[in-house]
Amino acid sequence: MSNSVYQVNKGINKSIEFKGLKAQYIWYLGGGIAALLVVFSAMYLIGLPSLICVGVILIAGALLVMKVYGMSNKYGEHGLMKAMARKQVPKVIKIRGRQIFLKK
Repeated sequence: MSNSVYQVNKGINKSIEFKGLKAQYIWYLGGGIAALLVVFSAMYLIGLPSLICVGVILIAGALLVMKVYGMSNKYGEHGLMKAMARKQVPKVIKIRGRQIFLKK
């Protein structure tokens, strides 16, 4: 059986990675680039000079790439969801009466 025709896929259950971006950050970068394309077309249709449009989009694109790669490196695959969930947990729960303990 060592001469099997089938290849074993060893990447099962691994998250997607593309040039250092992990999991959902690929979609964030793609969505940001699509939004920048829409902004560029809107600025061009308004009548701004094309060099100004290109300059603004290049600067915004560079900031977008740096921010998305920074979040990917800082939080990793599931860390951003954990950080957002941690912000929704209350720090203190205050109970001002005894009614909650007396209900049957």
